[in-house]
Amino acid sequence: MSVRVRLAPSPTGNLHIGTARTAVFNWLFARHNGGTFVLRIEDTDLERSRPEYTQNIIDGLTWLGLTWDEGPSFQSKRMELYRQKVQELLDKGLAYRAYDTPEELDAMREAQKARSEAPR
Repeated sequence: MSVRVRLAPSPTGNLHIGTARTAVFNWLFARHNGGTFVLRIEDTDLERSRPEYTQNIIDGLTWLGLTWDEGPSFQSKRMELYRQKVQELLDKGLAYRAYDTPEELDAMREAQKARSEAPR
């Protein structure tokens, strides 16, 4: 099995030092093991994602001397593929639909917080 690592930054702001650190470690690991380093832009937050942030991320990674073997690919462009895979899981009985309203989900989260549990 070959090594395959990815970096999936969200373009909702400029390149973050933590993202840069993860990129360096993943890139080094892939290169050391003859693997693949994939850049996948996690742009599904359409309200906050901006092209200038994507460009900032790409420019920052390039400035660090990092090159990717695949990508950048954009999550928002793969939604149809994800819908097909979800349907396959539903058809096989390996997933189920949730019908909770946003209000019900908020109430569940608040109850979890009140019990000092992590919201999930």
